[in-house]
Amino acid sequence: MPASLPAARTGRRVLKRAVAAVLAAGAVLTVLAAPVSADGPPPAGHGPHDEGLQRALAGLVAAPGGPPGAIAVLTRDGVRKVYRAGTAELGTGRPPRVEDHMRIASAAKAFSGAVALGLVDRRARALDDTIGERLPHLPAAWHAVTLRQLLQHTSGLPDFSQNKAFQDIVRADPRHHFDSRRLLDFVADQGLAFPPGSRYAYSNSDNIAVALMAEQAAGRPYEVLLRDLVYRPLGLHETSLPQGYRLPHPYLHGYDTAPGEPPEDVSEAISASGAWASGGIVSTPADLSTFIGGYAGAWLLTPATRHAQRDFLPGGASEPAGPGANAAGLGLFRYTTRCGVVLGHTGNTPGYTQFAAATPDGRRAVTVSVNSQVTLDPALLARLRATEEKFVCALLGHGRH
Repeated sequence: MPASLPAARTGRRVLKRAVAAVLAAGAVLTVLAAPVSADGPPPAGHGPHDEGLQRALAGLVAAPGGPPGAIAVLTRDGVRKVYRAGTAELGTGRPPRVEDHMRIASAAKAFSGAVALGLVDRRARALDDTIGERLPHLPAAWHAVTLRQLLQHTSGLPDFSQNKAFQDIVRADPRHHFDSRRLLDFVADQGLAFPPGSRYAYSNSDNIAVALMAEQAAGRPYEVLLRDLVYRPLGLHETSLPQGYRLPHPYLHGYDTAPGEPPEDVSEAISASGAWASGGIVSTPADLSTFIGGYAGAWLLTPATRHAQRDFLPGGASEPAGPGANAAGLGLFRYTTRCGVVLGHTGNTPGYTQFAAATPDGRRAVTVSVNSQVTLDPALLARLRATEEKFVCALLGHGRH
């Protein structure tokens, strides 16, 4: 579900505008285990740098208002190290694991980029294809918008998730089943916010239009295109785009924390149908790591299409912003940190915050997943971004994190 959704309630609460609570003593189990390879025993030779990364992750969980659990995956040339802190489910003591399913939120936009650019590679569509050519039933005011502009968030399309009618439905029934292919109907009476290509503005509507254009070009449902162009080539066996609110087992439970109240499990509080291609995908830390290495690297796209993908717009930030200076490409962001550059995407939704990035050659990848929406607390978000940067520095081989 898009990160910008309004406050809504199932039981006591589901969404919130701010996170400022200090979790009660004992509410969060902090696991200070050494990093593990897959989910097995600690690898030989783990040392102070590994311990520094583990402390950073555990510190995030222990911070005021911190998530109940966190898991980070570092992959170098196929060798995986897993760092984890806290718990996947309060009351169980079970630590987060790489096979746990989770909502990846706006990191799903990178998957829509992979589908769209895969079709460009297959000459089924072009980056300069317009909404008017592919989706003439959409408002005439939008017809000049190109696929390239949608992928880079320079389209000017109004964001359906900001629409009052959409938000009212979510407030009344967070599990409401939307017709995902008609989400743009909520803003069909609006013109563009600015001339296409003239500025950057992150919009969930962009990726809905990308998916609809992909379906029109290929003559297949978006879910089938994901399977054929992304899941199968990369061997993603635990990734899906559901329509309902259920999560496959096992899953990383997502929590809402609010001042003065214990964390509330919101893992299955909201239907994915209202996010669809903009943020509805469910994956695992293992699959997400594999995906970002393949998408940012050389496995999915031809050199010419990768070159277009990496036409970065300085200052275009993902939501939430990733570590370092952000720049927007086509379904991909560049994060320039103090230790170097990685390419990836972020995401946040009730119960989850995600970061996934890889080196430009795709041989090294990092994911950081936490089971709360830390973006609602500026101080906690700053701490998360600093933690992400520490893991990027480790990924790039810098000794001091």
